[in-house]
Amino acid sequence: MLKDALLPNLVQTTEGVPALIHGGPFANIAHGCNSVLATKMALALSDWTITEAGFGFDLGAEKFFDIKCKGAGLDTSAVVLVATCRALKSHGGVDKADLNKLNLEAVQKGLPNLDRHVENIKQFCEPPIVCLNRFEGDFSEEIEEVRKHCENILQVPFAVSNVFEEGGVGGMDLAEKVILHSEKNIQPFCPLYDWNEDVKTKIWKVANKMYGADKIKYTPKAERDLRSIEKLGYQNLPVCIAKTPASLSDNPKLRGRPENFTVTVREILIAAGAGFLIPLTGDILRMPGLPKVPQAELIDLRGKDITGLR
Repeated sequence: MLKDALLPNLVQTTEGVPALIHGGPFANIAHGCNSVLATKMALALSDWTITEAGFGFDLGAEKFFDIKCKGAGLDTSAVVLVATCRALKSHGGVDKADLNKLNLEAVQKGLPNLDRHVENIKQFCEPPIVCLNRFEGDFSEEIEEVRKHCENILQVPFAVSNVFEEGGVGGMDLAEKVILHSEKNIQPFCPLYDWNEDVKTKIWKVANKMYGADKIKYTPKAERDLRSIEKLGYQNLPVCIAKTPASLSDNPKLRGRPENFTVTVREILIAAGAGFLIPLTGDILRMPGLPKVPQAELIDLRGKDITGLR
């Protein structure tokens, strides 16, 4: 089943831009990055390599730096933080059904969440660029509110991406600012923690510096897991924290920029083959939704031929 899986998939956009697709783990329950193999291949074949570390900077990007980049010896020239007016309004307290309505006040209330992500990028000593991903029906007044905040308050480059509607032309402003900003960056990234620190210290640094937590609570099960990790000699692995993507905290109902909250670690799993520890926080479930009969049950290997693929 895995005989071809080691090879990255080469695809192209409708405008002929090559893309290597290899690995797609969710950042709320895994590391949220594509494979090191695909990234290094892209770096060897292109002048510019863009890779995604998804589900917010507090999840995918933190793991991208502290696990992938640290482990593979990679470094970035810049970080593009993707924001949307809809997400900002959601963090500003607007219900999903009302996100398509003009609401400058909600955008303003949601901006502290954006501020936190920008601050988190700077903790890695990387230059941030804010990209607003434009949706059909977005209001120019809301976009300008975000632009003014980024350029005047945060003092970071800002660009609107409209590639869904306009194709590559809709991303030219962003591309030009990324190139200009990247060429000014000569400083390597700074990891958030040292792999050789004890497990609780590593979890604390992520929870405190990335999420903004002021306390961590360990369940009896998590404490037993910590003792097992020490006994088995896995204490020097990095941590890949499983957490809700809906909030900076481990509680999906805490929107915006929550403060004075406690992160609960209920269990810590050892992913020895992958090379990291997985602390489970809050009520996060690691199993994504699957149909009653998943496609995996229909796949088979007959000789050298794989059958049952769609």
